[in-house]
Amino acid sequence: MPTLVKICGLSSPDTLMAAIAAGADMAGFVFFEKSPRHIDLETARTLGLIAQGRIARVALTVDAADAALDEIVAALAPEMLQLHGRESPERVGAVKARLGLPVIKAVGVATAGDVEAAKAYEGVADVLLFDAKPAPGAAVPGGAGVAFDWDLLRNMGARRWMLSGGLDAENVKEALRRAGAPAVDVSSGVERERGVKDAGKIRAFVEAVRSL
Repeated sequence: MPTLVKICGLSSPDTLMAAIAAGADMAGFVFFEKSPRHIDLETARTLGLIAQGRIARVALTVDAADAALDEIVAALAPEMLQLHGRESPERVGAVKARLGLPVIKAVGVATAGDVEAAKAYEGVADVLLFDAKPAPGAAVPGGAGVAFDWDLLRNMGARRWMLSGGLDAENVKEALRRAGAPAVDVSSGVERERGVKDAGKIRAFVEAVRSL
């Protein structure tokens, strides 16, 4: 089965179209004001309409309240939610049940213990996304371009999961060989500057994944 590709942190029609043209499977949109990739609801409506029927829309939030989630879903009409904060398994289950959408739960990884702890979300989250664990006190929980030891994930097997953290067109092949991930997520690795995507880098990343 082909490796799925998610381009996260898209914030403009041009870069969204670049992801679609490159053949990415999922487009991630960030709703977190501390992130340089944050988009407002009006932008979400515009991008959601462009993406509709062309690429799966994923709304990324960080410990968002129910009211905020309602507004985001109404604006973007996402196919999936990505919970990238400290949401407990109980909170993940409640969000999924309330909104009726599949959920990706992001988990920060630095050690084998972090991978083991992620098992608490199995059977609740539809997909686990393993990202590099942020430094203590970091303002944002992801998108920092930091990788972790991909070998920690090589025994994940057939579970539904994604690899993220520090990926780019140059290292994604090695990451996939070592981790065996069924899906990859990239953000800073396809940017020309922090928060600004680059169409050429998006294309090169997808091509690198598809060449395996």
